[in-house]
Amino acid sequence: MRVSVCSKRPILESCDLKDRDYQIDPYIGCEHYCYYCYALEGAETDWSEEILVHEDLVDRLSAELDGIPPQPIYMGYHTDPYQPCEAEYGQTRKVLELLAEKGFSASILTKSDLVVRDMDVLKEMKDAVVSVSVAFNDNETRKRFEANTMDTERRVEALRLCREAGIETGSLLCPVIPYITDTMQLIDLLVPHADRIWIYGLSIMDRSGRSWPNVQEILKSHFPDLLGRVEPVIFSREHLFWTKLREELVVLEEKRGLDLRIHV
Repeated sequence: MRVSVCSKRPILESCDLKDRDYQIDPYIGCEHYCYYCYALEGAETDWSEEILVHEDLVDRLSAELDGIPPQPIYMGYHTDPYQPCEAEYGQTRKVLELLAEKGFSASILTKSDLVVRDMDVLKEMKDAVVSVSVAFNDNETRKRFEANTMDTERRVEALRLCREAGIETGSLLCPVIPYITDTMQLIDLLVPHADRIWIYGLSIMDRSGRSWPNVQEILKSHFPDLLGRVEPVIFSREHLFWTKLREELVVLEEKRGLDLRIHV
């Protein structure tokens, strides 16, 4: 993986998520290269070959943070802060140390257990949150859709360790791929370790973008019998598949007293 310096731009950006006003992407691009990822549409480089980093990250971000009051900052919107190159470059670690020093907190979303390395900093923060994203019940299927990520079991173990360390935890069950993802089984896997679970279905609105040709090719090659069933579901949020799943999730939430954020 080639790591280059990105053009100069703000490091601290506004965030559209509820209860989070700002976000930080320590990297531009993501070598996880999940083939369904919405962020592929705005990719500046070929993520299979090149990832970008901010120059003078700490000094520039420090100046930007001075303009706002301490608060939780989201990390994981357009890139995974713990993608493989983080082990060498430590951009995310630098951001967390700076946030802690200035009295800020972090809300992290990742597909990696490397987050466990930084539990010492996260435990210093007030209201830090670590969430992991999962979508596949077996790792052979996972490799078809997100080959450069680590096993689901390692992500869940990282969640367990964070929770045992006293860090608030959550999970993003996303994307639910119709007739491939066993949503209920994954919820059972996550519930012991996640304080709340957000659930999103695979939704692709533009057939001409990068995501659909990627997913279509995977379905044709490895799930040919499902292609005709999956396609109409992911292009319609009102499909009966989603309606039925929503109803099942609402019943499950009420029956077991879970905190499910249902967006399918």
